[in-house]
Amino acid sequence: MSPHGPSDVPLLQIQALGKSVPGGRVLFRGLDLQLCAGEMVAITGESGVGKSTLLNLIAGLDLADAGDIRIDGVSLSALDDDSRTRVRRDRIGFVFQAFHILPHLTLAQNVALPLVLQHAPAATALARASEMLAAVGLGGRDGDAPRQLSGGELQRVAIARALSHRPGLILADEPTGNLDPETAARVLDLFERQVRDAGAAAILVTHSDVAAAAADRVLTLTPQGLVPRYAT
Repeated sequence: MSPHGPSDVPLLQIQALGKSVPGGRVLFRGLDLQLCAGEMVAITGESGVGKSTLLNLIAGLDLADAGDIRIDGVSLSALDDDSRTRVRRDRIGFVFQAFHILPHLTLAQNVALPLVLQHAPAATALARASEMLAAVGLGGRDGDAPRQLSGGELQRVAIARALSHRPGLILADEPTGNLDPETAARVLDLFERQVRDAGAAAILVTHSDVAAAAADRVLTLTPQGLVPRYAT
């Protein structure tokens, strides 16, 4: 992270967040989190506790039952669907656990997509896509089709796409889950550089102790909210 530490200005503020699933089971309630620019947080927890759901709530892909999420001071609950989509498009880079790589586009076109949606010139978007593919170890494969890639390679494309538009908030769901140790280290370094150089913030949902160790804070998601991982 930045040698001077995270900014004092919260990029993300979550207050008293609550979410249940169909049938009434409570995933969590009273969840609070504050994340500043220049900070990377890892979230751990048992399977099924709601880690992916929490990322979806922060991204505005799902709505909470209670509480408030603010990105750059703007409450997501005060926005309509189109406005939440714009926040997600312009401010957030999301690495989905299922990748969501579009099969009919080349790797470069997939990675360039966030910039295209922001109306960047095609040449600029594709040049940035090429740069990001190289950064995740897929240099020279811009024109390849997704069907030519392994699961780990598709994950790297998803990471390149999430970072291509230099988002202020990075949300990554198990970003190193399909990667070998060397590639995982490379990806974690890429996240760290994005946080440091672009003044971004990142949340990594992970079961990996190595990935968690790269973060400034490690929190565990429980039904009562987020608690420091090593709290007694």
